[in-house]
Amino acid sequence: MSNQNGQVYGLTILSPIIEDDRLDICHSMELRWYLGHLERDYRSPFAQISSTYLARLVVMDDVVYVGAPACEEHLKSRYLVFETNFDGDLETYLTRMATEMADFVDAVWKHCVGYPGVSNIAAFIAYMKKCQVETTFFFADVNNRTVQKSLEALRTQSALARFIAKHQGQPAAEVQREFGALLHAIAHAPAPIPGGDESDRMPQENRPHE
Repeated sequence: MSNQNGQVYGLTILSPIIEDDRLDICHSMELRWYLGHLERDYRSPFAQISSTYLARLVVMDDVVYVGAPACEEHLKSRYLVFETNFDGDLETYLTRMATEMADFVDAVWKHCVGYPGVSNIAAFIAYMKKCQVETTFFFADVNNRTVQKSLEALRTQSALARFIAKHQGQPAAEVQREFGALLHAIAHAPAPIPGGDESDRMPQENRPHE
């Protein structure tokens, strides 16, 4: 299945944006403004959905002609491009979008042709599937771990790198003692925060001694 690699699903959706010359501010400009002011860290709407690896929203005006031997083509309208990678199946993810971030989804896709809203989840899923573009040659570098396990692995990697840099040249007995403290800190650290910064992801080894 080209849209999926292991348990990671690669979703690409192109939704045509409404064109209405009677408006003072066109839908594409309003949409650009809204997307440009979104938070990009743990406050991002997509951070609410724990299975999300990444998500991106872009307003596309047209395709670029790169020259011969390509043919010059143009889009019939502007499009909202939505790309995301997530754990699990498509319908579950779309259902979570409609229920866990409904206000955000409405604020974005209300600018798109044929958007039915999220009150009827089945209609919303059908709309998104109609706008879906098959993801060809999809490759996920982490295809057998959940988002949470990947965040935990990154946190452990960062903590270990900091530990090595900090304890260069110290006596073996001290390194061994401090390494035990690091292992304890990693084992008892709270769950990583999706979209959090380094201080959220990395346990602070040797905290009692600092």
